[in-house]
Amino acid sequence: MSSLSAVLPHLEQRFESQRLVFWHDTDCEYASDLDALDLAGVTTLRVENNEYAVKNRVLHDEPADRFLIYRAGVVPPDTGNWLLDLELTYGVFTADRTALVRQELGLTGSGIDDVVRNYEKFFRTAKRVQSLKALLAATDDPDKLRAKMCAVLLTQSKHSMLELTRTLLIENARGASDKYEALAEQGLDVFHWAGTAKIYGYEASEPSVDDFVLWMFRQAVDGFASDTPGALRNIQLDFASLRNDRRSADALATLARRASESLNYANSIEDAELSDLVGNDLFEDVERKVISALTHAIVGRTMSAREVSETIRARQSSIWADGYQRLYTALGAASDLLSELATARFEIASFNEGLDRYRKNWFRIDQLYRQFHFAARTTEYAGPLETLRAEVEKNYANRFLYELGNTWQQQVDAVDDWRSVTLRPQTSFFADHVEPIVRKGNRKAVVIISDALRYEVADELRSRIRQEDRFDATLGAMLGVIPSYTQLGMAALLPHKTLGHSHDGDPVLVDGQRSDGTGNRNKVLARVNGFAIQAEEVLAMPRGELRELYGAHQVLYVYHDRIDATGDKARTERQVFEAADDALRDLVDLIKRLTNANATNILVTADHGFLYQDTALADASYLSTKPQGDDLVVTNRRYVLGRGLKVDSAFRKFEPKQLGLSSDLEVQVPKSIHRLKLPGAGSRFVHGGASLQEVVVPVLTVNKKRKSDTRPVNVEVLPETDKITTGQLVVKLFQSEPVSEKVQPRTLRASIYIGETLISNQPELIFDQPSDDKRDRYQSARMLLSQDANEFNNRSVEFRLEEQIPNTTQWRVYQRVQYLLKRSFTSDFDF
Repeated sequence: MSSLSAVLPHLEQRFESQRLVFWHDTDCEYASDLDALDLAGVTTLRVENNEYAVKNRVLHDEPADRFLIYRAGVVPPDTGNWLLDLELTYGVFTADRTALVRQELGLTGSGIDDVVRNYEKFFRTAKRVQSLKALLAATDDPDKLRAKMCAVLLTQSKHSMLELTRTLLIENARGASDKYEALAEQGLDVFHWAGTAKIYGYEASEPSVDDFVLWMFRQAVDGFASDTPGALRNIQLDFASLRNDRRSADALATLARRASESLNYANSIEDAELSDLVGNDLFEDVERKVISALTHAIVGRTMSAREVSETIRARQSSIWADGYQRLYTALGAASDLLSELATARFEIASFNEGLDRYRKNWFRIDQLYRQFHFAARTTEYAGPLETLRAEVEKNYANRFLYELGNTWQQQVDAVDDWRSVTLRPQTSFFADHVEPIVRKGNRKAVVIISDALRYEVADELRSRIRQEDRFDATLGAMLGVIPSYTQLGMAALLPHKTLGHSHDGDPVLVDGQRSDGTGNRNKVLARVNGFAIQAEEVLAMPRGELRELYGAHQVLYVYHDRIDATGDKARTERQVFEAADDALRDLVDLIKRLTNANATNILVTADHGFLYQDTALADASYLSTKPQGDDLVVTNRRYVLGRGLKVDSAFRKFEPKQLGLSSDLEVQVPKSIHRLKLPGAGSRFVHGGASLQEVVVPVLTVNKKRKSDTRPVNVEVLPETDKITTGQLVVKLFQSEPVSEKVQPRTLRASIYIGETLISNQPELIFDQPSDDKRDRYQSARMLLSQDANEFNNRSVEFRLEEQIPNTTQWRVYQRVQYLLKRSFTSDFDF
């Protein structure tokens, strides 16, 4: 006996749109229960050889009332059915379960009933049916219906083979199988694998997700080659989509690692040439092999710095590159450093020329050394760099620090007074840089002093600031004080007429006043309506409060200490390059906060620079003699203060007047890069002496503009034809200008569409070439047409370059070019 509860909603739905409903119950399933049917406002009439009476009642006697006209058993055919005209008008309701489901789904196509009968278990769950209905279109055929049933079981709305596969692979990568088992439980796994065979070409006697994954990566290793041209084109395109789409990229990376191990891929590329691997990012093993090969090439000098740079740039589109960025940075810095040192000649004709050449060129070697070590110390994979690290250390310490130090020392020995015509003295900082700003009406100045901000670090800060929209920065230099240490350097930056050591060396006196500590500096600055504050206080200060502080003073001195605080301690001195990176972030943040508080004229400078080498110093780096004198007041690793200091060839001695200091303390500094060996002190990070790294002090001038001044680089499409005659198309693209601080890299996605239907792969291309040579700024997009493209032959299609809308997953069209898709049958064999 069948329950009327399942039939009732369907009958009620019919009566919403018509007053007569004809029900044929061929198997008499509901005859005995019919009287229990509760349809409000509906009269039930049974057809029992009373067709004329029924017809008369519903048409003439009660023409406005609603009737359910029920007929049990076989219905007379054709004209034997006296109610046929009404049934044709109103339609016939049947309570056959298959028909009920089909009616509920709203599908009328051939073969739908077979799907409903074959997957009866699926349709027993009302929630599943409701989810399915939301996905259906009236024209769906049996395959579309089953694909959408699969989507429901996988709890998603999209039913394409790509999207079904994406979900199963993401689940498999997690080590789960619930969704696949849901397909299998409903018998839809057979349909799914039949689909993968037809669409992707995957066939197996016992198909499974694990087996499909391994098959897919095997095809990728073989370049998706096939005995039947184009047979694997769909899996090739979808494989690229799966790997590059953020939704599945991590899962595909996990599966790639598994597949690589199963395929023993690392062994297969053991002897591969670097040139054969540059464009391959299938497995992570390739990334490691490329890095290993680059390392050996840099150490062995078998690649030029340009070739190394181009190889690293080419690898940035690899899906594995993000995990190896620090390694690539280290390799690039080491390559550039060794290349520059290979041809550098540290010849200095004069004191001024030495300062000039350092601030224009040689500082770059210190910068590359820092960038190499910072990247090498912070990468997760330092192993590949060990040999390279030794090569960098040997060349930097011996070829650069030692040679340059000795050559420069000859000029230091030759000067009488510590002054230059190339660089203004640090003691004139306020007069040279701050006074010209505040002298003009109500203009204000902000000075950020970052302890031990070496010139090369300031150059990177300049670049980082210029990359910020509406910010500009120019870098200059001063000749730092001797000795090049914090108390004296900080005092030199304050407004003053006289500068000198106190009786015991420190504190340093500015016009006779103490200059140590924020309180004393505030007293000095009060004369120019200035105020001193620590950077930490500025960073923690609410915007409104900072605006009030800025508005209340003509000059604001902000003191920042990251580099020196880390380098000056033996326990942490090897972390000084990490501290430099932290300092760069701090300073950019400080500058932004200050400009948001209405500051427009900002100067960034330092008290001194520093010398640093990462390896432990050899005994030869320390002086074998000790300073001698009548009164040794201060003995530091790089300087000595005292009275009656004895002349020694290991030191350069200065009288205070030679240094522009008002005191009776003489100064001695160890020559070149040598240190005094002192108990408990660190030796890698030092300052206080007269090396170029210590005394070329940066002055960075920062301004914020009113209008935006950064933009992505321009890219042009250069079509070489207007027709697509084969299964692939190579489109030439041109980056019309070099990237720079203000012209920034651009990432674009290439595609071919007809209308809004994608019919190709979607390669992503990075335009980040800084070269001025136009030849370096060309690249090509290799477009592969999908099998769906065959449906649009002799139609106009559109090649698009799209870019991602910031902070979204959506894309917008950047460039578009029309092509005519005109393929002959022979082009089926071109792939």
